[in-house]
Amino acid sequence: MAQAALGAAGLHLDELNKLRVLEPGAAQQTAQLREECRAFLDKIVEFQRIVGSLIELVDQLAKAAESEKMKAIGARNLLKSMAKQREAQEQQLQALIAEKKMQLERYRIEYETLCKIEADQNEFIDQFIFQK
Repeated sequence: MAQAALGAAGLHLDELNKLRVLEPGAAQQTAQLREECRAFLDKIVEFQRIVGSLIELVDQLAKAAESEKMKAIGARNLLKSMAKQREAQEQQLQALIAEKKMQLERYRIEYETLCKIEADQNEFIDQFIFQK
């Protein structure tokens, strides 16, 4: 009876016979909700920690990828530079070959001319000797 009178006044007794304003069921649901909220907040904090470490890892990987990218660009530029140098060297060698070929042709013509002069001089000497 006393509980009915208290219930009509909006007051309730809990399992420890303490006077409460809330119904015991509502108080229990409130306590359960509070525990669920704490567990949820703990999970959110853990999630933030995991996400933070994941972001840090992704940043490190991005830096490593950027470093490798720069190395690859440097290597590609070096290869292009070496190809241009090789091409320039090839052109220089082609020019040198052409110059040497022209020099060889001049020497061949000079040799032929000298052979002709030698033959003429030998012929002249032979005629001179036979005339004496």
